Amino acid sequence: MNSTDQPWLKSYPEDVPAEISTEQFENLLELFEHSCQRAPQEVAFVNMGHNLTYQQLDQKSLAFAAYLQHLGMQKGERIALMMPNLLQYPIALYGALRAGLVVVNVNPLYTPRELKHQLCDSEATAVVAVTNFGNSLQQVIKQTQVKHIILTSIGDQLAAHRRTLVNFVVKYVKKMVPKYNLPGAISMRRALTEGKNMAYQKPSISGDDIAYLQYTGGTTGRAKGAMLSHYNVLTNVIQVYYHFGPRTLQDKEHAVTPLPLYHIFANTVSMMFILYIGGKNLLITNPRDLDSFVNDLKKYPFTMIFGLNTLFNGLLKHEGFRQLDFSRARFTIAGGMATQKHIAEQWQELTKMPVIEGYGLTECSPVVAAGTHLQQAFIASIGVPMPSTQIRIVDEQGQELNVGEVGELEIKGPQVMQGYWKQPEETANVLSKDGWIKSGDIGRMDENGYFFVEDRKKDMILVSGFNVFPNEIEEVATLHRHIVEAAAVGVPDDVTGERVRLFVVCDARVPRDEIKKHCRKHLTAYKMPREIVYREELPKSNVGKILRRELR
Repeated sequence: MNSTDQPWLKSYPEDVPAEISTEQFENLLELFEHSCQRAPQEVAFVNMGHNLTYQQLDQKSLAFAAYLQHLGMQKGERIALMMPNLLQYPIALYGALRAGLVVVNVNPLYTPRELKHQLCDSEATAVVAVTNFGNSLQQVIKQTQVKHIILTSIGDQLAAHRRTLVNFVVKYVKKMVPKYNLPGAISMRRALTEGKNMAYQKPSISGDDIAYLQYTGGTTGRAKGAMLSHYNVLTNVIQVYYHFGPRTLQDKEHAVTPLPLYHIFANTVSMMFILYIGGKNLLITNPRDLDSFVNDLKKYPFTMIFGLNTLFNGLLKHEGFRQLDFSRARFTIAGGMATQKHIAEQWQELTKMPVIEGYGLTECSPVVAAGTHLQQAFIASIGVPMPSTQIRIVDEQGQELNVGEVGELEIKGPQVMQGYWKQPEETANVLSKDGWIKSGDIGRMDENGYFFVEDRKKDMILVSGFNVFPNEIEEVATLHRHIVEAAAVGVPDDVTGERVRLFVVCDARVPRDEIKKHCRKHLTAYKMPREIVYREELPKSNVGKILRRELR
């Protein structure tokens, strides 16, 4: 590889090599064990005022792994994790991986319909969930292959007095735990207690073994499981380290993670990367509660924050946040959606932290490129490729384009997924035999080697960093007996990046509130159409396909 073949190399910081090496570790277990053994007494995670040291994380995840093996779970079985950012999450995740299981991350806010699809499609045989979502689980569990249900309450990993108080308030004061009936479910606390006294058999895991089934819509339609191997995720952690590591404080880093760990960006970068450098990580359970979020930040000498445009915008408007001490803050890493220039500039002016944008795909574990963060002024670029990663711009015939020309971004690198779970045709549609994956994004590269995303080829809508797929919205809308046709598109939104606008053709008068109420039964909040537009007919191609681009 040289600067002629890969012109973006001239944009690399001098201390970032073009290629990485992962010879130190064979799988994610070895990376995790290395991190825990390096400084066992140091704090790994902070949540709700409680610390979890690397040694405690090591011991608890090992106990959980032993318990899962005691249940009879075998290497390669799928286990679903359904919880927000809590100390329980890294314990469950690393416990599952140490047992040789495949982790299926589930958005805990999923409706029963969405949850059923993911559990059934992944053929998960176990689920770890927070009790707040037990009712959703109850509604679908008999229609899945799940045999083991492990439940945890929000405060279960806090100190005893704090645990009792938090769990009481959550259940009886805030009434956040709807009634549920899940016979045979066991508590995670019990699993950890019993697991301490159980034998653990370390599985033999190769880099090619699947670590995650990370669900994404891919191009269209229902979510598909991207098969991310131990090698895929491991290399992406090392790639991020090579790119950002030289500029971090290493084990003195105090990171803040408000993005959900069930999202692959937060999972790989916010959690695994910080764990790898031995840093401390503040987990924010509910970032929408800005008062509580800011209160946590007051007590924590943060040096780095992970986030996205929506969150930055909300914090900038919060008076308490504007009064914080930013003297130790160094930089912000943004992902999940494009950061708007005016938001990034306001953020840097207030916090003195430059916003470094990353770009990726779930199918790429996920990081593909990131800013070099050498520049002081924010530029709306996705930066340069990660080490050992190639990006090319191609036209519709797959021919490579020149500098400055606009086409589809294709990516090749060790972080690219093995394929979609049980979807060979969908895999073949996006992943070539020589390892190039189609991103579905339209972009260009400038003469300095920086890449820019101009638009999306896909019809996918990006709301606060979450993928929303029109087919799913339309399918739900047309379940209404008076909606004949529907089309969903994304429109710009100052807060969420995009919002869903739903066009409908009805055979009777249906109030907008009724349509929204209907959709709310089947869709997670961020997928909800914010605007309803009535049409007598929808634009169609000559073969009858609805033309969303004309509606946009």
